[in-house]
Parts: sequence; structure tokens; C-alpha cells
Amino acid sequence: MPEAALSEITRTFLRIGVLSFGGPAAQISLMHRELVEARGWLSEEEYLRALGFCMLLPGPEAMQLATYAGWRLRGVPGGLIAGGLFVAPGALVIGLLAAGYIAFGEVPLVQAVFTGIQAAVVAIVLQALLRLGRKALRGPADWAVAALAFAAIFLLGLPFPAILAAAALWGAWAARNAPAGPAPPPAERPRTLATVALWGALWAAPLVPLWLAGATFLTDLALFFGWLALVTFGGAYAVLAYMTQTVVGEFGWLTTAQMIDALGLAETTPGPLILVTQFVGHLAGHAQGGWALGLLAGLLVLWMTFVPCFLWIFAGAPYVEALAARPRLQGALKGITAAVVGVILNLALWFALHVLFAQMREGPAMLAAPVPVWSSLQPVPSALVALALGLILWRGMGVAAAIVTMGAAGAAAGLALG
Repeated sequence: MPEAALSEITRTFLRIGVLSFGGPAAQISLMHRELVEARGWLSEEEYLRALGFCMLLPGPEAMQLATYAGWRLRGVPGGLIAGGLFVAPGALVIGLLAAGYIAFGEVPLVQAVFTGIQAAVVAIVLQALLRLGRKALRGPADWAVAALAFAAIFLLGLPFPAILAAAALWGAWAARNAPAGPAPPPAERPRTLATVALWGALWAAPLVPLWLAGATFLTDLALFFGWLALVTFGGAYAVLAYMTQTVVGEFGWLTTAQMIDALGLAETTPGPLILVTQFVGHLAGHAQGGWALGLLAGLLVLWMTFVPCFLWIFAGAPYVEALAARPRLQGALKGITAAVVGVILNLALWFALHVLFAQMREGPAMLAAPVPVWSSLQPVPSALVALALGLILWRGMGVAAAIVTMGAAGAAAGLALG
């Protein structure tokens, strides 16, 4: 492996962080070009094994892949630089967008812009569903897992973590007879327990002072987003329905419209899409106590979301070669991926109903999800959703361009209707 100076790692991953638009597929492709093709820091086989390992972990796989690459190059300092710079540009942009949204979100013209962005989000989530479905659903068993996951969350309202756990257990059981991969070479003895203790303590560090200070809102925020970091398998789209259910339905920190706006704005920034959690924390904090609390809440959510990513990588990276030889782990990942398709279908349907209809009501006793009041169908959002579907699914317009276009279309519709 070529030697890489920390200064060169810093320049490279700052460039990657600034250019990492377009979601995990585009980010993984960008890193492959920079790390494998351009610099030769990782071989093709090392890169693919690292990617497979990161996909087994909760959290944003692209950020964790960047952290792993930095760790391979220069140990923990390299991992901190690579992972931190992958997140930092997007976090800065998200903070500015959250402040602008708080300041100007109630202006009628801005609301019209967000009507167009919400329509784009419906199409973007549907596009993500179709792309993942084509990759993940390879046979009748995968389709069955996806269907059961959708029914469990949409019809029965079962918790997202329980659905993932069941899918992982099924996948591991289904792979019980699969042949193991080649035995990995013996590895150096890693200091796993010390690593877990150190990073676990750093992750939990905000909780004690917040609890002692009686900061109930911030404590609840830290606990929830810390828990969310443990169950974020399958990307931000998969966990967003669970986050929305809790943030909107249980805590009442945000409204449904604000959650959809948050995802739309997060789609326009570099870095992992899970940065949407920072936006949610910032808005929730501002609603509870103004600008200072909003900024503090956003930073707290960033900490609780991304510190565990370093924990997983620094503790697990020495075992990458060994994990690649375990078919049951691969089977568990396959089961989770199939279930995530059903969860994202629930998210797409949930978003679409809340954008298209002005009113929702409780469904029948056996149905956990709300149902629309059909007479409240909104003509302008419906037309905007149709336009967004045409631009993104039919014309293949990129995410950033589609959000800008749909924001302009929403503004034009708002001005035309006075």
C-alpha cells in the first residue's frame, strides 16, 4: 500500500467531502475513483471487502468507508481525518439551511417553494425504492421478506428495530448451509475492548452532564438519536419512517411537513443523507428554546449520530478479512436489505399521502397507518408530484437539479394562484 501523508489524506478527503453529492452510490463511486484508481491507496479487493464490511454496520456506509480507508492508511488519526472531513462540509451547509428555514420558512413564497420540494421528495424516495428493489430482490424469498416488512410497519405499526432484527435472523438462518469463504490470514491482536470502552465513553459523554443539569429535552434528544444510530441499517431512507414516527408522533418536536422539508434540503447537500438528523435536531431545539438551543441541539445530534461510526470502524476494522469469510453475516445483511425495501415503500407511501392530501384520519381498527380524507386531495401538489415523477423517473433528472426545478415550479404555482 502506498504511503500517504496526513496532509495528503486531509486534502483528498476534504475534496471528497465537498464533492460528495448524490447519495451513497455516487459517494462510493467517487471514493473508488479517488482511492483505488487515482492514488492506488486501496486495491480493488480491499475496497470491495471494506465496502461489504461497512454495509454490515449501522450508520452511513459511505462515511464509514471513508473512515476505514483513512484508518488503513494512517491508523486512528487517518480515520478521524477522513471520516470527519467526509461529514464536515455537509454539516456546515445543513446548519446554514436550518437557520434559513427557521428565519424564512413561514414566508408565503418560501412555503410555495417547499411545496415543490416536497413533490420532488416523493419522486426521489420512489426512485430510491426502485433502485434498491432491483438490486435487493433477487428471488421469491426476498420479495416475501419485503412484503412482510411493509405489512409489519404500515399495517401493524411494528417497531422498525424489531423488523430489522427479524429479517436479520431469517437471513442468517437461510444462509446456514452456505459455504464459508477462504480462511483469512492471521491478524495482529487488536485492542478491541479498550477501543470499544474509549469510543463508547466518548459517545455517551454528553448524557451525564445533560442529565445532571436537568436538561430533559436535550437528554431525550441525545438518547433517541443515540438509539437511532444503532438501528440505521439500509440508509437514511429506511430509518426516516421510524424517525418521523417518533419525532412527530411521540415527541411532537416537528410537524410532518417539516420532516418532508428536512429531507428535501438534506438531498441538496454534500455528505451522507443521514445529516437530515442534524436538521431535525436544530429545528426541534429552536422550537423548544430559540436560536442558541437550536444550534446546541443540532451539534448534539451530530455527535450522537456520527461518533458511533468511528466506534464501529476502529473496533471492527481489524476483523474485516475474517468477517468476509462468514456467510451467515452476509445472509443477515441480505435479509435486512430485503426488509429495507418494504420499509422504504412505507416511507414513499407515507410521504405521498401527506403531500397529496390536506387531511388524514385514523384508519380502521386493524390498520395502524392513517388514511387520507379523499375529498381533501390538493390539485396543485398533485400536479407538482406528477411533474416531479416525470422529471426524475422518466427524464432521469439528477436529484439536485430536480429539487431546484421543483422549487421554482412551486414558486411559480404560488405566484400564479396569488
